[in-house]
Amino acid sequence: MKEFELKYGCNPNQKPSKIYNKDGELPIEVLNGKPGYINFLDALNGWQLVKELKKATGLPAATSFKHVSPAGAAVGLLLNEVERKIYWVEDMGELSPLASAYARARGADRMSSFGDFIALSDVCDVDTAKLIKREVSDGIIAPGYEPEALEILKAKKKGNYAVIQMDPNYMPNPIETKEVYGITFEQGRNELVIDDSLFANVVTENKEIPEQAKRDLAIAMITLKYTQSNSVCYVKGGQAIGIGAGQQSRIHCTRLAGNKADNWFLRQNPKVLNLPFQEKIGRADRDNTIDVYMSEDYMDVLADGVWEKFFTEKPEVFTREEKRAWLNQMTEVALGSDAFFPFGDNVERAHRSGVCYIAQPGGSIRDDNVIETCNKYHMAMCFTGIRLFHH
Repeated sequence: MKEFELKYGCNPNQKPSKIYNKDGELPIEVLNGKPGYINFLDALNGWQLVKELKKATGLPAATSFKHVSPAGAAVGLLLNEVERKIYWVEDMGELSPLASAYARARGADRMSSFGDFIALSDVCDVDTAKLIKREVSDGIIAPGYEPEALEILKAKKKGNYAVIQMDPNYMPNPIETKEVYGITFEQGRNELVIDDSLFANVVTENKEIPEQAKRDLAIAMITLKYTQSNSVCYVKGGQAIGIGAGQQSRIHCTRLAGNKADNWFLRQNPKVLNLPFQEKIGRADRDNTIDVYMSEDYMDVLADGVWEKFFTEKPEVFTREEKRAWLNQMTEVALGSDAFFPFGDNVERAHRSGVCYIAQPGGSIRDDNVIETCNKYHMAMCFTGIRLFHH
């Protein structure tokens, strides 16, 4: 297949639309459904991300993409009981490593992952397909599918679920082009390999970055490589727990990603874990309700005459003081930034979300201030010397 006709481009009025390969056949095969323009953007960016995660860690990897940025990304480490509960998979038995990777990628920010496009580093197995079957999703790209897994996926969305098979051996042209307003841009592909050597230049008083933290920093930086800039990524335990994408201000990236990381950890508090939901409330509505319950707008779901719609009994308020006390227990978080921190305020915000390890390019005229702020909290920070803008 040398080209694939699309229904329309980014918007319904943008016609005609297609994808094609100037240098030969397309490296993809559409096994089901009819993916759209944005689906393919998500699929091809997501595929690159998981392919690099697998190469860097040796573990199966998954990502959940929305609007050309990852909502979550993770590698296939086994889930603990709390994670199984907050990702709504406690009823699914022991999951395969690949299914665990997707549960983590989807579960980090379930609000943003609603209606996602999935990318998997490995052949999609039955466990992963059964997990995907339960979720609202637009499609998937993977290097292959087990026969039973493929049948499960084909049945989604009344048979219209987009299933793409990617040639894992495909190597793109090292020069890439992009056209904007009739003008063609050309650049070399970002072929930067992210490995431990990127984290060798530790500039803080604390020089200790354990192997697990280096893995998490690699996950952060690879995720950022395929996230719309400016971007910041928090990672813990082999999964992105907060991604701040496409912000004009660095501190806004750090805050946005930090708030998402906080919500991920707050969901593990017993008050949230044990919310007495009515049985008729589905997973997506539970996610929405939990998000409001943990916010300053909690009365939107706790007011008399309202809480009865969601709960069998009225939950207690999750107070600001209780939330802060719980968040103070979060630690060993790694943070990556796609460009340098211009001020120490980014480190201050990161500290409040348990960040202990930071990787960023360095090169700001205020590097000394940023390093000093890290030293105040005994953080270890490395300068990579590499910017990872993606547009």
